[in-house]
Amino acid sequence: MSRVGKKPISVPDKVEVKVDGNDITVKGPKGELSWAKPTGIEVSHEDGQLTFSSEPTRDKTLKAMFGTSRALVANMIEGVNDGFVKELEILGVGFRAKVQGSALDLNLGFSHPVLHPIPEGLTVTVTDNTKIKVEGIDKQLVGQFASDVRDYYPPEPYKGKGIRYKGEHVRRKQGKSVK
Repeated sequence: MSRVGKKPISVPDKVEVKVDGNDITVKGPKGELSWAKPTGIEVSHEDGQLTFSSEPTRDKTLKAMFGTSRALVANMIEGVNDGFVKELEILGVGFRAKVQGSALDLNLGFSHPVLHPIPEGLTVTVTDNTKIKVEGIDKQLVGQFASDVRDYYPPEPYKGKGIRYKGEHVRRKQGKSVK
């Protein structure tokens, strides 16, 4: 049994959780998320707490999904209550970004601008042409969007230019040395 899966989740007062068969719906001040739990995992909602249980089994996928299910629902509750934020920084001469309608326009030194579509449910803001802030209620969607944007030009180790997460440390290499 998973140690993570056994921990109960406390549900804040502003958040409403509805368990209907295999569907779990979470409503909060920032929005609504739903998820279909795998069969074999039971969810009980009482006294403002969610607890997960699973019958003892040899099925490895069910054992793996026990703790994962609890973590996904906990992230849903945190998302509709507080939301998730990822911040990116662009370093490099002439590198900049701007939001253009429903797409993020990136100028990264290529011969063409890169237009990355912004998914529904995310808010992307750009300040100082080099700081990108991604906000949303779905943790997976926020992280995936930030990762996709970073993948266009990951930070390189010699000059350090590229797109990096805020606070990310990039190990620098010395380069050619003169004898």
